[in-house]
Amino acid sequence: MKKIIELKNISKSFDGEKVLDNISLYINDNEFITLLGPSGCGKTTTLRMIGGFTQPDEGDVIFMGERINDTPPHKRNVNTVFQKYALFPHLNVFENVAFPLRQRRVSKKEITEKVNQMLSLVMLPGFGNRSVTSLSGGQQQRVAIARALISHPKVLLLDEPLGALDLKLRKDMQQELKKIQKSTGITFVFVTHDQEEALSMSDTIVVMNEGKIQQIGTPIDIYNEPKNAFVADFIGESNIVDGVMLEDYKVRFAGHTFACLDTGFGKNEPVDVVIRPEDVDIVPAQDAMLSGTVTSVTFMGVHNEIIVDIAGFKWMIQTTDSVDEGAHIGLSLDPDSIHIMKKSKYSGMFGDYSSFSNELDELSNPGGDTEE
Repeated sequence: MKKIIELKNISKSFDGEKVLDNISLYINDNEFITLLGPSGCGKTTTLRMIGGFTQPDEGDVIFMGERINDTPPHKRNVNTVFQKYALFPHLNVFENVAFPLRQRRVSKKEITEKVNQMLSLVMLPGFGNRSVTSLSGGQQQRVAIARALISHPKVLLLDEPLGALDLKLRKDMQQELKKIQKSTGITFVFVTHDQEEALSMSDTIVVMNEGKIQQIGTPIDIYNEPKNAFVADFIGESNIVDGVMLEDYKVRFAGHTFACLDTGFGKNEPVDVVIRPEDVDIVPAQDAMLSGTVTSVTFMGVHNEIIVDIAGFKWMIQTTDSVDEGAHIGLSLDPDSIHIMKKSKYSGMFGDYSSFSNELDELSNPGGDTEE
C-alpha cells in the first residue's frame, strides 16, 4: 500500500506541557485508521496537525511526499468533520452540501449531479430541500459528511463525530462510515476514545497515551496481542497478573506453572500475564489449578460478568454459565488464552478488579473529549 501521510518525530507542547512526545506514524492510501486513547492522550492534536490547524514544535508532517508543516488548512487536500457539525442553519441540506463547490465556482449542472450523488451516498436522497435544523443528529452528521466528501479530498479527518449520538444510532453510523470509506476509496483518519468503535470500524488502530504511541496494529492484533498493560486494559477487559517466563512456552503465575504459546523472553524473566475474561472456563474447584470465591455476579444480557477472588486478586470472568455469589469455583486456562507481555511503566496499574463497577467505568470514560 502507498503511504499518503507521514508524521516524523512530532512533538508539541501547550503552556509548557508536552502533549505529543516524539511520535512517528504513517498512514496508507485508502485506509481507515483510528487514533484511540483516553482524554488528553494527544489524539486530537495529532488529527489537527494533519489538518493544518496546529503546527508541530518539532518534526515534519509529510503529505504525498511533500513537507506541509506551513501549508494552511484550505490548501491541503484534506477535509474535517468535527463532533459539532458546523452546518449553516440558514441554508437547506442541498446548499450545505453544495457550499464547497459553489466556493470553487463549479457549474450549476455539476453541482446538482454531485450533491445528489453525495446525498444518495449518505442515505439522504430527497432531503435536499429540508432545513438542516429540522434534521435529527444522525441526519445532520450525514449532511456534514456529504459536505466534507463532495470535493473528494484525499483524506477525511473525523474528530469524535459519533460522540453526540445515542447508542443505537452510533452503532448504525459506525457501519455506514465504513461502507462510505470503502465505496469512496478516501483515507479516513478517525479519532475516538471508544474501544468498540475502533475495533469495529478500523483497518488500523493507533493506541495513544500520555503523548506517545503505545501500539499500532490491526484490531485483531491489538486485542489479541497487546504490547503492554495499558493497551491490554484499555482495549476491552483484561486480567493482568505478575508472572515469570520460566522458558519458551512455560510461564509461572498465581503460584502455578502453565503452558503458553509465547517465546523469545529471557529465562526467568518477570512478565505481565494477560488473560481475557471471555477466555476463562469455569470448572469444579477440585479440577483446576486456580480456584477462588465468587464475590459478585452481574447479568449483562448476553453473558454474566463474574468477579472471583483468588488469593486476594480479583479476576473477571465473562461466561454464559450461571454461578451464585459466594460459590467456590475453579478456572481452566488453555495455552492460547494466556498472553505474555514485557514489563512496562504500566505494570501493576491494571488488571485487578477489586474496585471494578460498571458505574465507575462509565464515569472514568465520559463521552466527548476536550482539546488534546
